[in-house]
Amino acid sequence: MLVLGGTGEARALAAALAGTRVISSLAGRVNDPKLPEGEVRVGGFGGVDGLVAYLRAERVDAVVDATHPFADRITANAVAATRETGTPFLVLRRPGWPPRPGWEYVDSVAEAARRVAGRTPFITTGRQELAHFTRGVARTVDPPDPPVPGVTVLLDRGPYAVEGELALMREHGVDVLVTKDSGGPMTAAKLEAARHLGLPVVVVRRPPAPDAPCVATVAEALDWLTRGTGAG
Repeated sequence: MLVLGGTGEARALAAALAGTRVISSLAGRVNDPKLPEGEVRVGGFGGVDGLVAYLRAERVDAVVDATHPFADRITANAVAATRETGTPFLVLRRPGWPPRPGWEYVDSVAEAARRVAGRTPFITTGRQELAHFTRGVARTVDPPDPPVPGVTVLLDRGPYAVEGELALMREHGVDVLVTKDSGGPMTAAKLEAARHLGLPVVVVRRPPAPDAPCVATVAEALDWLTRGTGAG
């Protein structure tokens, strides 16, 4: 079993499949990632052709894409590679957050940065596209390289509590929250803190859903693996 991971759901799935050979693949973008149980590989495959070769070499029975909802490139590669090899493929993707009043949706981090220009945003979209912003406070797991002038970077990893998010926003004079629609409870406290403070929220929409079977929970993924493919 190959689990394309990096999320809490991926780690939970690997743990639930103890006793089965599971290889968890991490992109390697975080210096000190939380590791799942079982075998772990780190780094890319070399595009679709590389993933095809890997699936054949390892004789992978099924692939579960449990990557971050915004990791659309690896998802697209996995769809193409599993179709070429005929490998059963499933996407495990947690639901996005239910919209609330005061939320504004945009299609990219760059657009979000334009919408909050002149304000003091709390930026929680990761370090990869932080250079779009010219001011504010950002929270990332690893520091951006190169640093982003005008943006204060806080290094931290969830889960977070509402009280801490309130204190952070007040301390830095935040007047708008910028986030991706990641979903899940681990980083949801910032949304409650923004609601409590009456702050607007700019939300980056998820990429389009892949053309593949998709489930929302680890339990559903286990059911698919054990009954839907015969690979469990």
